[in-house]
Amino acid sequence: MELTKNELAVYARQVGIPGWGAEGQLRLKSSTVFVAGAGGLGCPAATYLAAAGVGRVVVCDADRVDRPNLNRQYLYSPSDVGRDKAPIARDRLLEINPSIEVEARVEEITGENAAGLIAGSDLILDCLDNLASRMALNRAAIAVRTPIVYSAVSELTGHLTVLSPPATPCLECFVTRTPPPAEPAIPGFTAGTMGTMQAMEAVKFLIGYGDCLTGRLLILEGVEPRVDVIDIERDPGCPACRGL
Repeated sequence: MELTKNELAVYARQVGIPGWGAEGQLRLKSSTVFVAGAGGLGCPAATYLAAAGVGRVVVCDADRVDRPNLNRQYLYSPSDVGRDKAPIARDRLLEINPSIEVEARVEEITGENAAGLIAGSDLILDCLDNLASRMALNRAAIAVRTPIVYSAVSELTGHLTVLSPPATPCLECFVTRTPPPAEPAIPGFTAGTMGTMQAMEAVKFLIGYGDCLTGRLLILEGVEPRVDVIDIERDPGCPACRGL
């Protein structure tokens, strides 16, 4: 696999980062990332993965566009209300970068289908908004040892970490310390910030660049601006990952 002349031109400003280079860009080109959820987190995360040149992006979401989505889910417009999110997201991402492959899956992630959905992925982005799907995704990822870049947002607060058990906790080890899984109030800039940071952690992980948030939880507080990074530990009694 090689970078084309067009790709070298498009990615020139990032390939020039020391430690990234053409080798890192080729790693992105050969990677598959599964984006679980095409909402407030998934829209910016998938956008920047596509723009960065991740070779294959799988966007999975069972929902249709609704008007309350439009304040933060910028891949959609008012004319898209009532349509499935995943195919729209696919088409918009291909407009951003026609050199990559984007697959749309209109499916709700469950314990029955999660393993099949993530098969072949090098990395998973958990951009979901409900606990049941998050837990199903977490357990499927543990089973096939695929790392997850996890984020959750509520109001002006965001959480972000990279999960790769047994080296790190899994989601069930600390989920009680995350924002509630119900539909919280979310402005566009909180979701946009955290989704963009998910893409950053994903790219760093895929090309082996910098220090990822493995085993650490970043907490962004926007009301009284503060960013904390705390260590998180595995729960020895966790029902999802204790057998690893």
